[in-house]
Amino acid sequence: MNKGRILLFALVALFASSCVKDITAEPEYSAVENVAKKIINTSENAAAGEIILYVDDATADAWANLESVTRSGNPALESVAQEFGAESIEQLFNMAVNGDEKRARGMHRWFVVNFDKEADVEAVAQKFASMSEVKRVQYSTILKRPAVSAVPVAEMPATRAGDEPFNDPMLPLQWHYNNTGKQSLFYKAKVGEDIGAYGAWNYTTGNRDVIVAVVDEGVKYNHPDLVDNMWTNDAELNGATGVDDDKNGYVDDIYGINAVKENGNITWNRGEWTTDSYGNLIWDGDVGHGTHVAGTVAAVNNNGIGVAGVAGGNGSGNGVRIMSIQIFDGTDGTTLAKNARGIDYATDNGASILQNSWGYPSANVGPLTDSDYQQYYGAECEAIRRFVSKSNSPAMTGGVAIFAAGNSGSPSADYPGAYNEFLAVTAYAPDGLPTTYTCYNLGCNVAAPGGDESVIDGYRVQTGCVLSTIPAENIDVLTGQPYGQDYGYMQGTSMACPHVSGVAALVLSYALDNGLTLTNNQLYEILTSSVRNIDDDLHGTKTCFYYNTNKPYEWPLDPFKGKMGTGKLDATLAIMAMRGAVCVPVVTNEECKIELGKLIGHTGVDVTVLKDFVFPDDVREKLGATTEFFNNVLYITCTKPGIGVITLKYVAGGNKVGGGATTGGKLIEKEIVLVVRDNNDNGGWL
Repeated sequence: MNKGRILLFALVALFASSCVKDITAEPEYSAVENVAKKIINTSENAAAGEIILYVDDATADAWANLESVTRSGNPALESVAQEFGAESIEQLFNMAVNGDEKRARGMHRWFVVNFDKEADVEAVAQKFASMSEVKRVQYSTILKRPAVSAVPVAEMPATRAGDEPFNDPMLPLQWHYNNTGKQSLFYKAKVGEDIGAYGAWNYTTGNRDVIVAVVDEGVKYNHPDLVDNMWTNDAELNGATGVDDDKNGYVDDIYGINAVKENGNITWNRGEWTTDSYGNLIWDGDVGHGTHVAGTVAAVNNNGIGVAGVAGGNGSGNGVRIMSIQIFDGTDGTTLAKNARGIDYATDNGASILQNSWGYPSANVGPLTDSDYQQYYGAECEAIRRFVSKSNSPAMTGGVAIFAAGNSGSPSADYPGAYNEFLAVTAYAPDGLPTTYTCYNLGCNVAAPGGDESVIDGYRVQTGCVLSTIPAENIDVLTGQPYGQDYGYMQGTSMACPHVSGVAALVLSYALDNGLTLTNNQLYEILTSSVRNIDDDLHGTKTCFYYNTNKPYEWPLDPFKGKMGTGKLDATLAIMAMRGAVCVPVVTNEECKIELGKLIGHTGVDVTVLKDFVFPDDVREKLGATTEFFNNVLYITCTKPGIGVITLKYVAGGNKVGGGATTGGKLIEKEIVLVVRDNNDNGGWL
């Protein structure tokens, strides 16, 4: 593993720090300062032969259908073409699809110019900035990524293990779904430090009408544990090879698009051998990151092979679907322009959840404020904001954009995740405590399992990392050999992020299954409030291990208190929130008194609770629970941590249930979610 820094993050230019609240605002400048003010970022890491423009409305209409830059009828534009070899100028966003909607947002005013790659990109920017019809000039920064790798693991035999809900043989190793506290997997692993997937799966496992766009490396769409949960563009799937059958501007975009190459040829195993600064031969290229992320969201469940996904269905073909938006291709990354186009594609093709394990590290060269991001990454920001505004599911108004917080250990989430309209995910380990790599504090919204290495019996192990799908043919950057397996471990906020996207997909699936509706803001609220407390444990230190020597050291926890987001996301609580159930915190080995009347209504109501409450035997056993009912109150004592659902019954109106010869009240059943922990978690999630 790469010292805990395996999150797939872009290296981008350091921009100026002036604040502009609206990217469409057009302040007036003097002729002298106009050119400099229009160029909104620096040329560091700028793509050769490509630049982004934001023009006035009349110019946008005039340029929309130019057949030739050199015969545009615009002397200034033709001058640029002649001087710098401009080959084409085209609208950044695909106006052939949902054009009226994009025009209303001013998206028709963004253009991309392609010119001679040998030309001085700064000179080109200056030239365009001098044109009165051009209001913004943006260098199309290249998104780059560090070398990361997975640790492959051999697939287990297809046997059903114990009381697991599905027959995926590697599910017991996915502690991030159901942590049983096995010390053989992680040093000081703790029972219950997971996303509570098993409880949520009692209510929903996914719905094929939910589409999650994975913006990442290309997803291996024919992976045996993913192929049945891939989104497909049926017009292209059933069309002619090499033809843009649906006329959307992309050829053969069956499973999504390769935004780098701007076609439908999604790849996941491209790269090249190169040398590092010491002359060592190293692999530079794809490492299976996108496939790993996709597996956490929706690896096919209950299919007798490999792993499970958070929203992968139950084996009956009902898993949520993955759309691949490829922003890395071998040694190549997208530019800002192509990244924006990729997100635009996801919006136009039905995705409701945007899964993003990438970003611009604030600790290095990324934006530092929301205004920075909105201004200097204007086209990309607008593309994501449109995704959030687009209603692609009948169960939800709008969409949700979920990002990894970052792996630099900085006290701020990386952008775009830190932007106030999106969600940034921090990472914790199997001990329920922050990982040493996670970003935290500013802009961070919720925590999820990102995994961590540990040392057990003197050996460094990766079983405390996140287990998911990988392409067997990809090259391991550490060994230089193919992974040789379809499954492997990775760690990072990259791995925490798809857990949140998966839970979002489960909530939306439950809504679809049950004819419910919600807004995207309500889904954001569910994701950030359906959490378990993390702050109560953030004091003192945790034992970590130096990467090279495996020697232990103490990692301080106090700096993370109140800064990991609202808490640790729990899928069961999220589904219960969608169901309208009531959650009750219970401390192990302490008697809990449940007075139903105090848990319903604005300030509590007076109701008659019936003795025949429902406490399933499996829930009793899992929680080690004993109960006693007396005087309208249920008393519960639990000896094991975990989450379980019970049902209390009460009379609405009077103290008897009507029926037959009795005139009385209506029988009402109310679900109660017991969240049992070794300490009182109440402050973090109720």
